[in-house]
Amino acid sequence: MTTDDTAPHLTWTDDDEPRSGRFGDVYFSRDDGLAETRAVFLEGCGLPDAWAGRRHFTVAELGFGTGLNIAALLDLWRRTRPENGRLHIFSVEGFPLTADEARRALGAWPDLAEAALALIEAWPERTPGFHRVDLPGFHAVLDVAVGDVDWALDQWSGSADAWFLDGFSPALNPGMWSETVMDRIAARSAPGARVATFTVAGAVRRGLSERGFVVEKKPGHGRKRERLEARRDGAPTPDLTPRVAIVGAGVAGAAVARALVASGIVPVVIEGVRPGAGGSGFPAGLATPRLDAGDAAIAGLYAQALERARHLYDATPGAVLGQGVLQLPQAARDPARFAKIAAQPLWRDGAMSVIDAEAAADRLGERTAVGGLMMADARVIQAAAILSAWLKAVPLVAATVARIERDDDGWTLRDAQGGILAQADAVVVTAGWGTAGLLTDADLSPVRGQADWVEGPAIPGVAWGGYVAPTGTGVLFGATHDRDDVNPEPRDADSARNLDTLRTRLPHLAAQAEAGVRHRRVAIRATTRDRLPLAGRRADGLYLLSGLGSRGFCVAPLLGEHVAALIAGTPSPLPATLFGRIDPDRPGPA
Repeated sequence: MTTDDTAPHLTWTDDDEPRSGRFGDVYFSRDDGLAETRAVFLEGCGLPDAWAGRRHFTVAELGFGTGLNIAALLDLWRRTRPENGRLHIFSVEGFPLTADEARRALGAWPDLAEAALALIEAWPERTPGFHRVDLPGFHAVLDVAVGDVDWALDQWSGSADAWFLDGFSPALNPGMWSETVMDRIAARSAPGARVATFTVAGAVRRGLSERGFVVEKKPGHGRKRERLEARRDGAPTPDLTPRVAIVGAGVAGAAVARALVASGIVPVVIEGVRPGAGGSGFPAGLATPRLDAGDAAIAGLYAQALERARHLYDATPGAVLGQGVLQLPQAARDPARFAKIAAQPLWRDGAMSVIDAEAAADRLGERTAVGGLMMADARVIQAAAILSAWLKAVPLVAATVARIERDDDGWTLRDAQGGILAQADAVVVTAGWGTAGLLTDADLSPVRGQADWVEGPAIPGVAWGGYVAPTGTGVLFGATHDRDDVNPEPRDADSARNLDTLRTRLPHLAAQAEAGVRHRRVAIRATTRDRLPLAGRRADGLYLLSGLGSRGFCVAPLLGEHVAALIAGTPSPLPATLFGRIDPDRPGPA
């Protein structure tokens, strides 16, 4: 949610131009904002020549504002994009506009209509943190960091080929032009990076020059007599396309595969049984976040993960079986905890709300003694549709990996007989509990879960320790949670436990389920001691995405992009402080 502390206090001039009440300045030139953008930033960074022949090109911007610079950039990229080129954009904004405000501002330039519409329809959330936006029609991805510029640049893991320095002037907004910001621009610049800005303030010129940039004044635009261009020495790093193998075809493996394909890398996926043979094989699942009222970083991780999962699942045909999940309390302290969680600034307006018992009963279709936390952005998903869509572009090898070996040419994956299944420059292990058999030092523990489902009844998603997920033709309910149990066979006693758990909260639904023909299935999930996922590169050079526990459908899409970014050498969607929290080699809790 956006508070007054982060609101831009936008007003409109008589000429219908947006003006920041916070900084007392217009967002773009009254003479011609689009022409100024093209002259100062696009031409100032040598575009489009600078991206000729590049497979990946990264632009960073300080001052997202109305999105005008990005819309103009996308328009130019669409018209001049190199073959197979992909554009990555990172922008920082401390006081975000709404999509409607951006639409009004960008409506002044019909020749940007296509790019502006794509940007507005995917307009990033305004809550604090990192927000990833897909722009598939432009072969581009946009990460917007909402927050302080020092924090945003410190947390970004990218390396920019071009910089648009478009904050309000140093006199009005000195924090955007500080020595610390200059340090971080230099640290986040690729060899040969270009910098463009409208200001020619001496502090800015000196700041760039002292950090190794060659700085030049250039003729300005409109009422501005001069502008700056700067360039760092060096040549761009050659683009490489690594060979990648993924072990495991559940939602974690599919998420990494989808992200790699989006970056231009087609991995091979090796699966011993079939896609979704493990925890991703139930007819329905819940994409819900871990609710944390005390650890701001982890709360932020799961809020960002849910946002990303929602966008990607909503864009995948057949993936969403239901929108919104009601979390009922398990303990006496939960109602107060729910209120604290709903008030966190991490969630967009309406995403988290506390509802009373009457509203809960209306949603569930039977009486309940308590209300709960309504998670409007949570999803009930059909994993089969996700796996089918995200794995369709990659080769799938039906085999079991028994060993992963390193040699001078990279990695070799072998079966139990020593046969070669694949050779790769990078290997990602996403095999759930099967990871423990391949990487014996991985700090993972098994949790056996059995769930039941029945045809006929219908109810929205709800969780309380047990859970119910609509399947489209009935409901799935459960699940047991037995640590250190790896027995894959269903048990009658566990079906009875699931029914008892359902009966404690939803007795009418339990009676329907008991009268119907039930189905059941077991999956062994992998968890870590601190209940946080493992995502990243291990010390031995292998990549890992595992330990997702019961939150796999929530965190896999975002963490799959993180792992793919590490492999591709592109910016991660995650703030850097989270890297250590999900590092595969992090020490466990004492």
